[in-house]
Amino acid sequence: MGDQKQGQKDAYALILDAIDVGMYRPGDRLVESELAERFGVSRTPIREALQRLETQSLLARDGRSLIVSSLDHNQLAELYVVRTELEGLAARLAARHAAEEEIRVLREMVEDDRKIVNDPSALSRSNRRFHKQIHLASHNRYLVQQLDLVHRTMALLATTSLAVEGRGETAIEEHEAIVAALENRDGEAAHEALKNHISKAFETRLKLDSGMD
Repeated sequence: MGDQKQGQKDAYALILDAIDVGMYRPGDRLVESELAERFGVSRTPIREALQRLETQSLLARDGRSLIVSSLDHNQLAELYVVRTELEGLAARLAARHAAEEEIRVLREMVEDDRKIVNDPSALSRSNRRFHKQIHLASHNRYLVQQLDLVHRTMALLATTSLAVEGRGETAIEEHEAIVAALENRDGEAAHEALKNHISKAFETRLKLDSGMD
């Protein structure tokens, strides 16, 4: 039974990671047999993982097939509203509860990101790690769970807003402001800096999706 549960978890994580890194993009069809062969997992845990992803709305039905979901404008707006509030709360709690070591790790992340500012893919991966570190630094397990769900849904965005010219540098400066507020243990400033960061990301996303320069 334990091996079966591990297989289910692994299949779910493997498919989710594949969507997250863009191996499967919105609209792509996921075939049980192909996934089992690609990941070297039996079809039963693959089937159960697909059902779980469908329940979470990360996959959608297209006739008899399952495809990677896409977000329409309204869904995107709703997602960013929730993300802004939850991320802001995480920053406020992190200012109060984060260990000094956790804040130092965030500071190092910002400095390291300056070296990859011209690599949108690497910067996007680092950005996810940065936000995850803030979530964990909030030391609130229920908030972390909700943010995990939000960020899983973010994987449905086919492109990163960090690919927009100049957004990488701006995002790093926004991260800098968040870390500075955490270092000062200023919960309100951290809350506002994080919400501002997400608001700017949403604005960039809207411009990207509309084809604006």
